[in-house]
Amino acid sequence: MTENTDEEHFENPVNNQPENPPDQIIPPTDSETITPNQEIENMEIHHHAHHGGKKNWKAFFWEFIMLFLAVFCGFLAEYQLEQTIERHREKELITSLIEDLKKDTTSLGVFQDELKTQKLMMDSLVFYLTASDLKEKGAEVYYYGRKPSRFVFFNYTDRTIQQLKNAGSFRLIKKPTVADSILKYYSHFELISILQNGSFERIDEYTRTSRQLFNPLVFEEIVSDETYNKITKPTGNPPLMTYEQNSILEVISIIHSLKSSNRGLQVQYTMVKKEAEYLINFLKNNYHLD
Repeated sequence: MTENTDEEHFENPVNNQPENPPDQIIPPTDSETITPNQEIENMEIHHHAHHGGKKNWKAFFWEFIMLFLAVFCGFLAEYQLEQTIERHREKELITSLIEDLKKDTTSLGVFQDELKTQKLMMDSLVFYLTASDLKEKGAEVYYYGRKPSRFVFFNYTDRTIQQLKNAGSFRLIKKPTVADSILKYYSHFELISILQNGSFERIDEYTRTSRQLFNPLVFEEIVSDETYNKITKPTGNPPLMTYEQNSILEVISIIHSLKSSNRGLQVQYTMVKKEAEYLINFLKNNYHLD
């Protein structure tokens, strides 16, 4: 029995060395060991994330409030920007309108002087046509006889008022008193247009009627391309086409009508010029312009 045991021991020697010697380094594995506690924590985290997706009415309410405030603030910013742009545009239009009014006042002053000069010329023409020595005053009669038909009527500067009316820009004038003052000023030009048309009709009538008195060749002499804006007296003593009294009186009658029309224009020009000056100061004060 003993011999058999020894043989078995010899054939299967026992390895008494440890499986992992101390100096041997065990390489780490790719996967970490998950403890039961970690598994529980992971399950709890997943559990809370899942139930956090369900929103109650308070969450929806606050989201609505925030969205509403964002939209409302955007609307206010856009509205404020639009108001700023419109105020800037309004000031530009008022500045442009003031420039137009300044041009009107200058032109009205010139036309007032022209009406005064024309009146003096027509008074002189009537004086010479009724003179006892009319046949000796040919040069003077032709000189003053050319003046009544040489007149250009006033036209107001409508650059800005047309923009206000046609482009719908009148809505930019926020102050009612300013809008009313502007409309009041430009309403005068309807009457001025009527009076100017009346004067133009008298001038046309004078031109046709005076042909029976004046020789056109003499007019050709005193008005040339070089001196169109300056009439000179003809040389010598050119005769009239006729000295018949009724023809002369007919011309004088038309001159009288033309002077009456021009007096009406003179009154309107004076009044509108004063209103233009007032409106300029009114607009400057309201919009703080220099």
